[in-house]
Amino acid sequence: MYIHQRTVRFQDTDAAGVVYFSNGLAICHEAYEASLQAAGIDLKAFFKGVPVAVPIVHASVDFLRPISVGDRLEIHLTPHQTDSTEFEIHYQLCLEPSLDKPVIKALTRHVCIDAQARTRQELPPPLITWLNQWAPVAVVLAD
Repeated sequence: MYIHQRTVRFQDTDAAGVVYFSNGLAICHEAYEASLQAAGIDLKAFFKGVPVAVPIVHASVDFLRPISVGDRLEIHLTPHQTDSTEFEIHYQLCLEPSLDKPVIKALTRHVCIDAQARTRQELPPPLITWLNQWAPVAVVLAD
């Protein structure tokens, strides 16, 4: 699991003073970018989309309570490889200091494609390394 900390800014909120719905996903994507960078991936090259691109093909977000300007968030990001060409990321956003109670739960699903042909392609080694770095550790039970 990768952990990203962030303070909610005025620009993140709507007229009611709470995080605007689409900004919930933007905050998640910010944590995704930070996790890629922390794993040694060059963001400029990665998001250039050459020779591969990794678009988001599904996103969902649940708001469990309002989040306001000045709130300190801890974003817990956990990626899971779903097959050789896809992965998904589960996010839990918690308010400090109550880190055991998420205020937002979100999910993004990503597919790796050849940027020119627009056909599925296996995840490249840097993404496999990123997945292995932040994915949950499997527990093997003894018989």
